[in-house]
Amino acid sequence: MKQPLSLIVGSSILGAGILFSQISGYKNTPIIPGTPYHVHDNERPQPRVVQASGAVEVKPPSDALVLFDGKNVDAWTSAKGGQAPWEVRDGAMIAKETDIRSKEEFGALQLHFEWRLPADRKVSGQGGGNSGVFLMGLYEIQILQSHNNKTYPDGQATALYGQLSPLVNATSPQGEWNSYGITFTPPVYEGEKVVTPAKVTVIHNGVVVQNNEPFIGPTTHKKLAAYPPKHPTTGPLRLQFHGDPVEFRNIWVRPLGVRDEAE
Repeated sequence: MKQPLSLIVGSSILGAGILFSQISGYKNTPIIPGTPYHVHDNERPQPRVVQASGAVEVKPPSDALVLFDGKNVDAWTSAKGGQAPWEVRDGAMIAKETDIRSKEEFGALQLHFEWRLPADRKVSGQGGGNSGVFLMGLYEIQILQSHNNKTYPDGQATALYGQLSPLVNATSPQGEWNSYGITFTPPVYEGEKVVTPAKVTVIHNGVVVQNNEPFIGPTTHKKLAAYPPKHPTTGPLRLQFHGDPVEFRNIWVRPLGVRDEAE
């Protein structure tokens, strides 16, 4: 997510992006329900660091929809409309210019992708190595180079941004690939009331970091998330451009069907 300019200590231009110095976190934001912590609170405990074995490369199952196979960005559009501007090089899709959205829309899903940040890019807090994946275009799982890089815990890699930090920090060293395996179910409504919140499980480099956790609402910045009275049944995947050349590969998704449904 974007950093507010009021909390930027310093900045320098680096490549195509803006590098922000590490921020101090927030104390003027709402308290997250069920916790004593503010949204984006740097006094929230840092997740324990675990050394994982690196990215888990999973080939798309036979019923998966492949959104990127290393060849082109045909499955994506610019978030501003028109052709997706991201570059494809050496089998990776590289973030540039703007967010992109999948042409297909999804509800409940299984998602796999791999990402990395170039080894020579300077990173500090939320600056230098930041992106995110938005499920249904609404619910962000943070992408951040969090190996040896501290920031507010609800903004580190695999956090439910602004809501919930991960159980542990399993981020690979910079320059190495990370894998995200995600299962997601949308909220269930009765009329304009949420009876079951959206939930997500995230496996980072083979390590469970979010275990069927609820979102308190669609992702916001500095504000307390809340569910709207009306909610779409499906939405696109959105990959964020945060000014940093984060690379992606092997992106596929499986819409989750109904149990015991005949073929």
